[in-house]
Amino acid sequence: MTKGILGRKIGMTQLFNENGELIPVTVIQAEPNVVLQKRTLENDGYEAIQLGFQDLKQSRTNKAEKGHAEKANTTPKRYVREIRNANLDEYEVGQAISVEIFQAGEKVDVTGTSKGKGFQGSIKRHGQSRGPMSHGSHYHRSPGSMGAIDAMRVFPGKNLPGHMGQEQVTIQNLEVVSVDAERNLLLIKGNVPGAKKSFVKITSAIKAN
Repeated sequence: MTKGILGRKIGMTQLFNENGELIPVTVIQAEPNVVLQKRTLENDGYEAIQLGFQDLKQSRTNKAEKGHAEKANTTPKRYVREIRNANLDEYEVGQAISVEIFQAGEKVDVTGTSKGKGFQGSIKRHGQSRGPMSHGSHYHRSPGSMGAIDAMRVFPGKNLPGHMGQEQVTIQNLEVVSVDAERNLLLIKGNVPGAKKSFVKITSAIKAN
């Protein structure tokens, strides 16, 4: 069954393991999450638990959010996500979930929003090659051919300049290096999507060996 927690990316640092090897880690602060709702097959058609992370300012809440949170005896949350295929018997509405659900050595999947890079050309956005930079060349960093002349249109899926980044990205099979229950910290090997202070979702790996 799947387990998970919501948190915020603090930044990166490095640790030495038992063999003296230097390991880059991402620090994620995951204060106790609150179970806001349980999704069931009878009512919703699928099974999941809905988690909330970080209190939302009262000035930014509406009546529906307040009523939803009151059912769990808590306040409206800023970051709300669902964990699919969770064991519903292990959770109760209003229950607090801490980083202790994970242990060092476990494999996890981390989902976050990648850094936004604004409007970018096709070379940076799609990794295309540039043309000759010599004098006389009329082709340097443009997207190239738009397709066959007979179609008289550009087909969907053509790699063109546009907005880059700020997309939901999941990195799979990352290793939990350390769990600090006192400070509500998770140290995960490698990098995770998103900028500093951005929200992430950590779930047990679906492709763990």
